[in-house]
Amino acid sequence: MTSAASAAAGPAVVEDAKAAAALMAMNNVYYRFRHMVGKPAYGEKPAGLRMNRLVQPATNRADFELMALAVSALNGCEMCVRAHEKTVTDGGLTTDHVNDAVRIAATIYAAALALEAGETEPAATPEVMTA
Repeated sequence: MTSAASAAAGPAVVEDAKAAAALMAMNNVYYRFRHMVGKPAYGEKPAGLRMNRLVQPATNRADFELMALAVSALNGCEMCVRAHEKTVTDGGLTTDHVNDAVRIAATIYAAALALEAGETEPAATPEVMTA
């Protein structure tokens, strides 16, 4: 996030976004593994993953859960997406809120990938052939 974007979002939001990304990096890998393997024995074991920040965000629980949902969608963790979606909708957010959060995350992710790949110029517009 650029310093201008960070300033506009506020330090607490930026702090929570980074924390959500770090927590979901850990959780999404673990829960995707459990889901992919599909053996009940793994589901019976405690995850043992530290998630203190989830219950004490710098901003508020709903926003932090929405950030965690967006990161989980980007990471493709079905179990985490379902759990966070349920938490935010049970907490009063609408399906429009959820949809918008994931759309925004997808757009930011795509822009980050393009910038990382050096694609800072917009794609050339194809010339229209006339008959």
